[in-house]
Amino acid sequence: MAKNKFHDGPGPTQRQLRVGELIRRTLSQVLAQGDVHDPDLNRMSITVGEVRVSPDLKVATAYVMPLGGGHAEDAVTLLAKHKGELRRAIGKTTALKFTPDLRFRVDTTFDQIDETRRLFSDDTVRRDVES
Repeated sequence: MAKNKFHDGPGPTQRQLRVGELIRRTLSQVLAQGDVHDPDLNRMSITVGEVRVSPDLKVATAYVMPLGGGHAEDAVTLLAKHKGELRRAIGKTTALKFTPDLRFRVDTTFDQIDETRRLFSDDTVRRDVES
């Protein structure tokens, strides 16, 4: 396999980022419109924070969180149960040659933001940052 001479870093390539964002937008739209045939899933408002795609574009990991933050594991379980239907909807909407396999994980970035805010509000950290 030929080495990509335009990308040497450990991060995602431009193509991975583009495909991930395309899948994120499409998945958000499908979930917002309630196109999935499951009343429990359609009752939930789910935020798709990010989609990371593997280098070969065969696997897409979607980081999701239900609005309000509660029952995140239930949302991931329901999405995984209907991943075939979601994959089919993404395949119809996008112009990708292959629709990647979908995996769902709980989005923890909101928790990390809260922890960062808590650290910055600490007196010793604030004193170090100001000096």
